[in-house]
Amino acid sequence: MLSVNNVCLFPDEDNEFSHSFAAGEISVVLGANQSGKTDLCRLIAGLNTRAQGEVSLDGKSLRELSPRTRPVSMVYQAFVNYPNLSVFENIASPLRARKTAASVISKTVSELAEKLRIQELLDRLPSELSGGQQQRVAIARALAQQAQVLLLDEPLVNLDFKLREALEVELRELLHASNTVVIYTSSDPRDAFTLGDRLLLLAKGEKIQSGSPLEIYEYPSSIAAMALLADPDINRFYRDEKLCALRPEHIGLSDDGHTFEASIEFAMRVTAYETNGDESFVHGQVEGAEWVMRRRGMLPVNVGQALQIRAAAHDVVRF
Repeated sequence: MLSVNNVCLFPDEDNEFSHSFAAGEISVVLGANQSGKTDLCRLIAGLNTRAQGEVSLDGKSLRELSPRTRPVSMVYQAFVNYPNLSVFENIASPLRARKTAASVISKTVSELAEKLRIQELLDRLPSELSGGQQQRVAIARALAQQAQVLLLDEPLVNLDFKLREALEVELRELLHASNTVVIYTSSDPRDAFTLGDRLLLLAKGEKIQSGSPLEIYEYPSSIAAMALLADPDINRFYRDEKLCALRPEHIGLSDDGHTFEASIEFAMRVTAYETNGDESFVHGQVEGAEWVMRRRGMLPVNVGQALQIRAAAHDVVRF
């Protein structure tokens, strides 16, 4: 169990919090840019950061341990590999630093390369690799360190969408096979469901909610928590002077044939329409605000059209 206590990610603000991360789980830390995700990782790793707070592992403080001696490894969003070393030597570098036996090094590198599908690249230099291959090497090197805590700071953000999807599936299987504390930071809510066993939401250095991804999706504690776990953004409106919100995927056309025990209807003026054939996004004005509706398939709508849309009453979240 890794615990962070009395953590203040932005020292000039009163946003102190505590949180625990369990071994054997992937904890996704979700937040927008400048929310403090990287500062949290650097605090845990013992690197220079504005963040302050106490970090302990299994009840023992890491305060006196330098970054080199902490049982923590970290993978950055940039492809950080030793440019003059082969892929084999990049992965082997933390093992050589501990003066591990050559036979153990060879076996460990081979096993990790096979799991990350880079076994045919071991003799190449990083400059000869694609972005996805370079990030696989960086992840393999972090795993070779056999640290008790693995920090993945938006490691796939610079990869193209298809490669990112493939790596996420592989990473989940690989990381669940270890008993490591895994912290994966992201600004993409899809990562919470693809990778996360547990979820920590950050906004401007503040912890706003934690729990399982599905729990937070169904029961957001605040409008900020609901918005963080939405893509596209949530739709806001007021009823009886209370702020309410609907997710884009919970809205449909009033005449689409679906029936609800109780529903709420709205008038929308379409301002934009986009589709990829599988999904459609209808943007429009509702009660003076910009809304978006997300539906499967293609919809018979046009820009400028007036639509009647609706949602099930139980999908309305009131704050």
